[in-house]
Amino acid sequence: MKNRLRRKTSYDVSMGWIGWAIFAAVFAAATALLTKVGVERVDSNLATAIRTSVVVIFTWAIAMALGKPGEIRSVDRRSLLFLTLAGLATGLSWLCYFRALQLGPVSRVAPLDKLSVPLVMLFAVVLLGEKLTLAEIAGGLLITVGAVIMVLA
Repeated sequence: MKNRLRRKTSYDVSMGWIGWAIFAAVFAAATALLTKVGVERVDSNLATAIRTSVVVIFTWAIAMALGKPGEIRSVDRRSLLFLTLAGLATGLSWLCYFRALQLGPVSRVAPLDKLSVPLVMLFAVVLLGEKLTLAEIAGGLLITVGAVIMVLA
């Protein structure tokens, strides 16, 4: 019930988490294909820096358009620490992903990268105490097996 009562923000546009997750997947797929072409003639680390710069400018433009920068003073230290660590993890992930795309076929790199899904599920159970249903565990196992099959094929 609490989730239903949460305050909607201006970008929710009455779309639930599933809709946003599907959009994320579509844009992630586009990212993989565009990156594969983009890293053909550029060092993968430089390519990551270029992409990251675009992301920084783009996301700050959205935050500014929504009037969010003033709220930065209200972010507590714990949130700031974990968001900083998440940013570092993202940067490392992108550096590795771009290098993998430079060296390998996107049709095999992207599925292997999606092993992050079962890893997130495992870490959510171990570190956050989340409970998984049998169906969720089966789904995580299928993703793992599918990724391995696609890489070994």
